[in-house]
Amino acid sequence: MAGSTRTKKGSAEGRASQTSTGGSGGRRLVIVESPAKARKIASFLGSGYQVESSRGHIRDLPRGAADIPAAYKGHSWARLGVDVENDFEPLYLVTDEKQDTVDELREALSGADELYLATDGDREGEAIAWHLLETLQPSVPVRRMVFHEITESAIQAAAANPRELDHDLVDAQETRRILDRLYGYEVSPVLWKKVMPKLSAGRVQSVATRIVVQRERERIRFVPASYWDIAATLRVPEDQGSGFGARLVSVDGAKLATGRDFGPDGQLTGEALVLDEQRARSLAAGLDTADLNVSSVEEKPYTRKPYAPFMTSTLQQEAGRKLRFSADRTMRTAQRLYENGYITYMRTDSTTLSETAISAARQQAVELYGDSYISGQARQYTRKVKNAQEAHEAIRPAGENFRTPKDVGSELDADGYKLYELIWQRTIASQMADAKGTTMSVRVSGTAETGEECVFAASGRTITFPGFLKAYVESVDSEAGGVADDAESRLPRLVEGQHLRAGELEPDEHSTNPPARYTEASLVKALEDLGIGRPSTYASIISTIQERGYVWRKGSALVPSWIAFAVIGLLEQHFGRLVDYDFTAALEDELDRIAEGAQQRTRWLHGFYFGGEVGPQDSIGRAGGLKKLVGSGVEDIDARQVNSIPMFSDDEGRTVYVRVGRYGPYLERPAHATENGGGESQRANLPDSLAPDELTPQIAEKLFATPMEGRTLGTDPDSGNEVVAKDGRFGPYVTEVLPEGTKGKPRTGSLFKSMSLDTVTLEDALRLLSLPRTVGTDPDTGEEITAQNGRYGPYLKRGSDSRSLDNEEQIFTVTLEEARRIYEQPKQRARRAAAPPLRELGEEPDTGKNLIVKDGRFGPYVTDGETNASLRKGDTVEELSKDRAIELVAERRAKAPAKKKGTKKAKSTSSAGGAKSGAKAKDGGSADSSSGTNGTGSSTGSSGKKSSGKSSGSSSGTKSSTTKSGTSKSSSTKGGTSKNGTNGGSTAGSTGNGGKQRAASRSKS
Repeated sequence: MAGSTRTKKGSAEGRASQTSTGGSGGRRLVIVESPAKARKIASFLGSGYQVESSRGHIRDLPRGAADIPAAYKGHSWARLGVDVENDFEPLYLVTDEKQDTVDELREALSGADELYLATDGDREGEAIAWHLLETLQPSVPVRRMVFHEITESAIQAAAANPRELDHDLVDAQETRRILDRLYGYEVSPVLWKKVMPKLSAGRVQSVATRIVVQRERERIRFVPASYWDIAATLRVPEDQGSGFGARLVSVDGAKLATGRDFGPDGQLTGEALVLDEQRARSLAAGLDTADLNVSSVEEKPYTRKPYAPFMTSTLQQEAGRKLRFSADRTMRTAQRLYENGYITYMRTDSTTLSETAISAARQQAVELYGDSYISGQARQYTRKVKNAQEAHEAIRPAGENFRTPKDVGSELDADGYKLYELIWQRTIASQMADAKGTTMSVRVSGTAETGEECVFAASGRTITFPGFLKAYVESVDSEAGGVADDAESRLPRLVEGQHLRAGELEPDEHSTNPPARYTEASLVKALEDLGIGRPSTYASIISTIQERGYVWRKGSALVPSWIAFAVIGLLEQHFGRLVDYDFTAALEDELDRIAEGAQQRTRWLHGFYFGGEVGPQDSIGRAGGLKKLVGSGVEDIDARQVNSIPMFSDDEGRTVYVRVGRYGPYLERPAHATENGGGESQRANLPDSLAPDELTPQIAEKLFATPMEGRTLGTDPDSGNEVVAKDGRFGPYVTEVLPEGTKGKPRTGSLFKSMSLDTVTLEDALRLLSLPRTVGTDPDTGEEITAQNGRYGPYLKRGSDSRSLDNEEQIFTVTLEEARRIYEQPKQRARRAAAPPLRELGEEPDTGKNLIVKDGRFGPYVTDGETNASLRKGDTVEELSKDRAIELVAERRAKAPAKKKGTKKAKSTSSAGGAKSGAKAKDGGSADSSSGTNGTGSSTGSSGKKSSGKSSGSSSGTKSSTTKSGTSKSSSTKGGTSKNGTNGGSTAGSTGNGGKQRAASRSKS
């Protein structure tokens, strides 16, 4: 396959040379990424079109060593799947699970007169189109069909006005793919050696993790500060109303300290007066009968302009705040809305609306709210877009006339309706008039009985004309706080010198708070503000760092794991450039230059990997390249130091560390205060559910009080062995301590649910250690029946046949006859009566179904009666909110397993399979981040190194083999051959001359 832009233009351009003109009749094959998209598009095209789905990417780099074809396994670069010695040419494989799809597409192509590649118009879609072109090797004219909404007029216009394949976009996507592979495959092994096996590093994944870790570090270091003020309720003497609130802001001309006057160390950062409780109460008492007068009134007009229409990042943020959707859930829902023709393309950096969309929004706003609510002229929202070639229109309702949420309500599921309504409201509001009102700031002065001159402040806002707020109000991040744009706080009409009286004077204590943890919405905003990654990748980045165990959720907050601390610490200390925010953002700009055609990909990759004059000053390339950076000094990295996170010192001056071990994190400190890093140490287990900033000296002492060696319960009178209770990775248990030198394993037994480490007794432990209990021998089968306690509850076992018991006590009481009766009954999964729910959360608003939390074999889960969703790390039965339960169920419902594919060939436009959704540019950041929706499989016969003169595909019936660059490759094509370079393109397996021509066309950088 073509290995660079130059090669693509030598081979692919021939096949796509007629993409700039419309079709000339005959049967046309249209290929899109997803079955849903195929079905919708087919309904807009005539009988002369056949629409098929590729079900996402059909090729990718090899996933592992087993996937690499034998012809390449001896090469030093084979483990990377990228020939770094030969222009960074990727080795692409048609995945095993996609081979049937490729065969179906080839069969459909064999009867077509034209091929239309109608994948999405961004770099990912462009790359899919290019892979289809290279794999199918069509012998018919090829056209690139691009649209940004799936409506009849848009589809027909796209079919009538195709364009050429954009090789710069293909290069941009491929360069990212190669870069992510090189980054992951070079850096991840360092983590395996120095931290823990199976960890991964990634270009954007690791930086996103660092952002979350940095915030947790800030929270750990944070020292709260306490300060007091006075909250007053002031009244106009003639007014019988409830009065208005004000706060003390200065005493004798000195400004009172507020939260913003303190630094993260709890110390004042400027000049301010800090009141303590005694002084605050004294002032409150002294002002109780004081004369209060209005010293100043400042009133200003208030104007608020509408929000811009949604782009990808702002949609993810607002759906997270307003709908409690995860970024992944938002993008999956948006993908369905787009593919079914409800909204425009949902991966965009643009806030621009077309003239048609502006007209539709303004017209609908007039119909709903009246002429006075429309802005005087059409509003257009422009912003600097990183890559103009991917800057489509903003996300808006599809079509020339917008359908209201009520119009589409019966056609959409709950998530789809909520997101469509959000997009529709935001689009309509963007063309409405400004909100107007007034703001008022008041100062009230008085002298306390003790002589201090005190000033109170109050502020108010009144909205006189709601304008766009009538249609839409943006949500405020609950973690960060803030006031909604439509919030009002009215003050009475006041004039300077007016007398007031104090209804209530309440001394009020405040404490500064650490910076809020990131939510998915605020992390998206942070990534965007820093210029790290691109909005189309944010959902997959956030999903990846959670799936890899670097981050877990506590409510809506993102909490880093201790493993994340160790990994980020290692990268910061030894590979700082790889996780530096500015360098990562600059890297994105370099990749965008490739998309714009301003940067040559092979030269840039060579400089980045081997070192060269690429990128800004002090970039990875200018510092010697990734290979040198990762390869030098790895053996000198102190693994113990990297995996030791100092937390604080205890009362005896001993440093308490969190150590990240091979089996998880634990606490450690010197056993004696006189020891300094040597000698014996004291260790304690660290609960997974404990967030890093919640580890305090007090909690550490409690954990050390329950040592890893366990709590001694006594001595087994029969064996004389010591019996201890311990807390293990899989829960609390009891065990015996065998004398030194004793062969064999000690007996162990998990605690019953009714037991705890603090209260379990020696008698309890001996009963547990006696298990399994022999109930007797079944006279019918001659097999022994035992009663046991397992990970999922009490059960009977006879040979390989297990049956559940109703409760733990039955283990010790069930008789042989009772056991035989249980075995006489047909084996049923749900034989026992349903256990009562752990919690009832009420009805889900969209479905009306009751949400309950139950205890299952694999732990607690929430269910609506149809869909079960396990609680995740950070979720507890007691603290689980209704919103979080709805989110868990909705995500599980959306990820329900697809129906098994039958043996019957799928029909056109209705093929089953995964869409491009959810696999869009799987960060940059994984050890092997995949651009496609499916993993790669080994298929030497349909594999190809992306290089001139090599092909991974063949026409239907073609037998192909992979050969070295510049050599010839012959094939026997079903239906004959065509000559390379014609408008019809070239068949799979071009002649030797064709291969030589493409090889000769490559220019060395």
